[in-house]
Formats: sequence, C-alpha cells, structure tokens
Amino acid sequence: MNGFHMSRLLFWAAILFLASLAARPWLDDLFVSIQAEPRVVAARGELAGDEQATIAIFETVSPSVAYIATTAALAGPWTRNLTEVRRGTGSGVVWDRKGHVVTNWHVIEEARSARVGFGDGRSYNAQFVGASPEHDLAVLRIGASAARLQPVTVGSSADLKVGQKVLAIGNPFGFDYSLTTGVVSAIDRTIASEQAGEIRRLIQTDAAINPGNSGGPLLDSAGRLIGINTAIFSPSGSFSGIGFAVPVDTVNRVVPQLIAHGEYVRPRIGFYGDDDIGRPLLAELGIEGVLVLRVEPQSPAARAGLQGTHVSGSGDVIPGDVIQRIDGVPVKSMAELIERLEGYEVGEKVTLDVLRNGERLAMEVTLGGRYGELD
Repeated sequence: MNGFHMSRLLFWAAILFLASLAARPWLDDLFVSIQAEPRVVAARGELAGDEQATIAIFETVSPSVAYIATTAALAGPWTRNLTEVRRGTGSGVVWDRKGHVVTNWHVIEEARSARVGFGDGRSYNAQFVGASPEHDLAVLRIGASAARLQPVTVGSSADLKVGQKVLAIGNPFGFDYSLTTGVVSAIDRTIASEQAGEIRRLIQTDAAINPGNSGGPLLDSAGRLIGINTAIFSPSGSFSGIGFAVPVDTVNRVVPQLIAHGEYVRPRIGFYGDDDIGRPLLAELGIEGVLVLRVEPQSPAARAGLQGTHVSGSGDVIPGDVIQRIDGVPVKSMAELIERLEGYEVGEKVTLDVLRNGERLAMEVTLGGRYGELD
C-alpha cells in the first residue's frame, strides 16, 4: 500500500474516532434512559402530632357534615308553568338523632325544596322546620334513622381566645367535604346582613370559607363545634382571609327554639326606645343610657314599674326612666341593650339600674317574649 492510501486510511480512522467520542455522551444517555428505574422511596416516618390530630378530627366529624342542594321555582317565559331549577348549594351539620340539620338561613332562603346528602352517598329530601334570619340560622329535618345519624359534638364559644386553632369543613364551590384550617382572628364582630340588617357577636377567622361552606361547622382543636360558618368579607365573592361564624353559644340558644316553635323569640323588656330621640334629650342632661319613651301595657316593664317619657300640660318634655345597666353591665344605646339581652332567655330575671329624676333605682324584671318594639 502506497503512502497516499495509507494517509487516507489514517485520516478516515481519525474522523471515525473523533465521531465516536462526540457520540459517546448521547449513546451513554440512551443507554441510561433505556435502563432507567423508579427512584428509591425514602421512609416518611410518623406524621407530626398536629397533622395526626387534624386528620383524626376530619375523619371523626365529616360524617356529621351535610351537603345541601336547593331548588327554586322558575316560570317559563312563554308559560305560567313552574319549573324547579337548581338554586345553590351549602353545608349543614347534624344536630341530633331526630334528623335535625342546622344550616344558614341564606342557604335555604327562597328555596322551593332542599336535599341533604352525606359523604357515604346517602341523600334525603329535607323538610323546613324553622329559621331566625337575624342570626342567619335555619333548621331542616330529614327522614334518616337515628342509627344512621352522627350528631356533631357541641363545644363552647364563650371562652374562645384570639389565636387558637380552628378547622372548617364544608362544600366550597360544590367540592364535597373540604377541610381548611386557621385561627380565631377576632371575636364579637358585627357585619351587615341583607336578611337581618346586622348579625352580631360573630367569630372572625382566617380559615378559608368560600361559597358553599356556608352552614358548615367551625371546630376547635378538640373537634367540638364552636360556630356555624356564615359569611366572608370579599369584594370578589371569594375567600380573602376574613370569614365569619355564628358562635355555638348563640346556636345552642336559638336552635332549640326553632325546633320547638319554628321561630326565635327574642327576650324583651317591653318598652319602646329610639336613640335618635333619646340621645339628644339625655345629652342635654349629661346622662348616658337608654331613655324609656313608652311602656307597653301589661308588659314586664309595666309590671316592674318602669315609667315612660311624657309631655306636660305646658308642653314640656318630661324624660322617663333611663336604663343605665343590665345586671351591672353598662348600656348606652338600644343596640347595646338588645345585644345584652341576647344572652338571656324568655322567663329569666334581670336587674335594671335605672335613673329616675336624679334617683338611682334597682328594678328586677322578668323577661317576656313579645312586647313592644324592642327587637
């Protein structure tokens, strides 16, 4: 073989060698990809204590949470025939083994019918029992056997502390049985309500509450019911970090009346008062409290001897009694007085500290149920 052919052979041998070097990473990658296997799974270990507690609460309480779907009557544009259409969804909690389910009033308001479902697939037509729009609470009843019902464990809201952990279970946007967690952000909040004007003494929480969560339970870290989720504060209509719940102490006071009577009867003293009228008169006298303008005949106020405001023969306004305290707690407006009475029941006795013509009196009153315009 002459030198020229030898040179060409060496040249192409060098080219092939360099090409093999360049292709080796690709060939190695191809070999590795062909031989690839799942990664080794690392042992997780025990869940943290708070995780285990949260899981246990959800598994224990979720059978007590209901999914509520409502329908409304709709008349067709070319006919007077009524058609039932889906109106909305919400949540509820099993209250007792008699089939009572507690939810929000706004969940079932204007509904033609409601159906209550559970996580195991059971579903029941619901019967309306009663409602208190001013508390945004309502009670339905389903025909389930006692053995198939798991009532929620009731706790207390009077001793809640800002910062303590809470959990919410509900059906946001139709996604069944969702769990969110957070803390008590504030207590004793008041929000505006289209149904009742104002809803008072609410729990504020940052646990995510969205449309569909309404009527579901707010729970403490022991899995006890401490509130019924009722509203969110959001310009967009979705959760933005501020949610509200009706305290369980209110629920536990209102719901038995709804079950027994179909409505909630506020405890009343039996007099008429108006801050727009009373405050200017009391301001002139340098007095704080609630001015009694008129006493309802045969009311608890009348029996206790409360005196109303009247006009003298000469046309002068003679102020009536001024209620300054209820069981030692100061009240400076009708709103505060009404809110204070919310903690009592019809038939209970309260002591009113009253100012009459400069004289301080203590008057015992047995609260009634349907007197005056004290709502």
